Amino acid sequence: MLNRVVLIGRLTRQPELRITPSSVSVTTFTLAVDRRPNQAGQKEADFIDVVMFGKLAEITCKYMDKGRLVAVEGRLQARSFETKDGQKRKVFEVVADNIQFLTPRPKKEEPQQSLEETPEDEIPKEPQNEPL
Repeated sequence: MLNRVVLIGRLTRQPELRITPSSVSVTTFTLAVDRRPNQAGQKEADFIDVVMFGKLAEITCKYMDKGRLVAVEGRLQARSFETKDGQKRKVFEVVADNIQFLTPRPKKEEPQQSLEETPEDEIPKEPQNEPL
Protein backbone atom coordinates (compact mmCIF):
# COMPACT_ATOMS: atom_id res chain seq x y z
CA MET A 1 0.00 0.00 0.00
CA LEU A 2 1.09 3.53 -0.67
CA ASN A 3 0.37 6.65 1.38
CA ARG A 4 2.39 9.50 -0.12
CA VAL A 5 1.39 13.17 -0.47
CA VAL A 6 3.20 15.92 -2.37
CA LEU A 7 1.83 19.47 -2.10
CA ILE A 8 2.95 22.89 -3.29
CA GLY A 9 1.35 25.88 -1.63
CA ARG A 10 1.76 28.95 0.54
CA LEU A 11 1.88 29.11 4.33
CA THR A 12 -1.24 30.81 5.69
CA ARG A 13 0.43 31.82 8.96
CA GLN A 14 3.79 31.92 10.67
CA PRO A 15 4.78 28.42 11.91
CA GLU A 16 5.25 28.19 15.67
CA LEU A 17 7.64 25.78 17.35
CA ARG A 18 6.41 23.77 20.32
CA ILE A 19 8.22 21.17 22.42
CA THR A 20 6.38 18.03 23.57
CA PRO A 21 6.76 16.72 27.15
CA SER A 22 9.18 14.13 25.71
CA SER A 23 11.36 16.99 24.29
CA VAL A 24 10.41 16.51 20.62
CA SER A 25 10.12 19.66 18.50
CA VAL A 26 6.84 19.98 16.60
CA THR A 27 5.25 22.60 14.38
CA THR A 28 1.91 22.78 12.61
CA PHE A 29 0.80 25.11 9.88
CA THR A 30 -1.79 25.33 7.14
CA LEU A 31 -0.85 25.22 3.48
CA ALA A 32 -3.04 27.00 0.91
CA VAL A 33 -2.96 24.87 -2.25
CA ASP A 34 -4.52 26.33 -5.40
CA ARG A 35 -7.01 24.32 -7.42
CA ARG A 36 -7.47 24.68 -11.14
CA PRO A 37 -9.91 27.48 -11.99
CA ASN A 38 -13.54 26.33 -12.04
CA GLN A 39 -15.82 26.59 -15.09
CA ALA A 40 -16.51 30.25 -14.29
CA GLY A 41 -12.75 30.92 -14.24
CA GLN A 42 -12.63 31.56 -10.51
CA LYS A 43 -9.62 30.35 -8.51
CA GLU A 44 -10.21 28.26 -5.42
CA ALA A 45 -7.85 26.83 -2.84
CA ASP A 46 -7.74 23.96 -0.37
CA PHE A 47 -6.37 24.62 3.11
CA ILE A 48 -4.43 21.60 4.32
CA ASP A 49 -3.00 21.12 7.81
CA VAL A 50 0.63 20.01 7.96
CA VAL A 51 2.58 18.78 10.99
CA MET A 52 6.37 18.34 11.26
CA PHE A 53 8.58 16.88 13.95
CA GLY A 54 12.20 17.11 15.07
CA LYS A 55 14.91 19.06 13.26
CA LEU A 56 12.62 19.57 10.26
CA ALA A 57 10.16 21.45 12.48
CA GLU A 58 12.95 23.62 13.89
CA ILE A 59 14.35 24.51 10.45
CA THR A 60 10.88 25.29 9.09
CA CYS A 61 10.12 27.65 11.99
CA LYS A 62 13.47 29.35 11.63
CA TYR A 63 13.33 30.00 7.88
CA MET A 64 9.66 30.08 6.86
CA ASP A 65 7.24 32.99 7.01
CA LYS A 66 3.56 33.51 6.20
CA GLY A 67 2.96 33.63 2.45
CA ARG A 68 6.13 31.75 1.43
CA LEU A 69 5.81 29.09 -1.27
CA VAL A 70 6.89 25.59 -0.23
CA ALA A 71 6.76 22.00 -1.44
CA VAL A 72 5.87 19.46 1.25
CA GLU A 73 6.20 15.67 1.06
CA GLY A 74 4.78 13.27 3.60
CA ARG A 75 1.91 10.96 4.42
CA LEU A 76 -1.78 11.55 5.06
CA GLN A 77 -2.83 10.76 8.62
CA ALA A 78 -6.29 10.60 10.18
CA ARG A 79 -6.72 11.01 13.92
CA SER A 80 -9.74 11.20 16.16
CA PHE A 81 -10.29 13.15 19.35
CA GLU A 82 -13.09 14.21 21.65
CA THR A 83 -13.91 17.88 22.29
CA LYS A 84 -14.46 19.32 25.76
CA ASP A 85 -18.22 19.03 25.29
CA GLY A 86 -17.97 15.32 24.36
CA GLN A 87 -18.26 15.52 20.57
CA LYS A 88 -16.09 13.15 18.56
CA ARG A 89 -14.01 14.75 15.80
CA LYS A 90 -11.83 13.32 13.04
CA VAL A 91 -8.96 15.32 11.53
CA PHE A 92 -6.89 14.64 8.42
CA GLU A 93 -3.42 16.14 8.21
CA VAL A 94 -0.17 15.65 6.34
CA VAL A 95 2.74 14.45 8.46
CA ALA A 96 5.65 15.91 6.50
CA ASP A 97 9.05 14.26 6.22
CA ASN A 98 10.49 16.70 3.66
CA ILE A 99 10.07 20.36 2.80
CA GLN A 100 11.58 22.49 0.06
CA PHE A 101 11.56 26.26 0.26
CA LEU A 102 10.54 27.51 -3.19
CA THR A 103 10.78 31.27 -2.65
CA PRO A 104 13.97 32.95 -1.47
CA ARG A 105 13.97 34.40 1.99
CA PRO A 106 13.94 38.20 2.03
CA LYS A 107 17.41 39.56 2.69
CA LYS A 108 17.92 41.34 5.97
CA GLU A 109 19.70 44.65 5.92
CA GLU A 110 23.12 43.53 7.04
CA PRO A 111 26.49 44.90 5.99
CA GLN A 112 27.74 43.16 2.87
CA GLN A 113 30.73 40.93 3.43
CA SER A 114 33.30 41.07 0.69
CA LEU A 115 34.80 37.91 -0.77
CA GLU A 116 38.12 38.68 0.92
CA GLU A 117 36.40 38.73 4.34
CA THR A 118 34.45 35.51 3.74
CA PRO A 119 36.00 32.41 5.31
CA GLU A 120 37.18 29.96 2.65
CA ASP A 121 34.83 27.18 3.79
CA GLU A 122 31.80 29.48 3.21
CA ILE A 123 32.66 30.34 -0.41
CA PRO A 124 30.50 28.26 -2.75
CA LYS A 125 32.53 25.99 -4.97
CA GLU A 126 31.72 25.15 -8.56
CA PRO A 127 30.49 21.56 -9.04
CA GLN A 128 33.04 19.19 -10.49
CA ASN A 129 32.02 17.38 -13.67
CA GLU A 130 32.50 13.69 -13.25
CA PRO A 131 32.99 11.40 -16.25
CA LEU A 132 30.02 9.21 -17.06
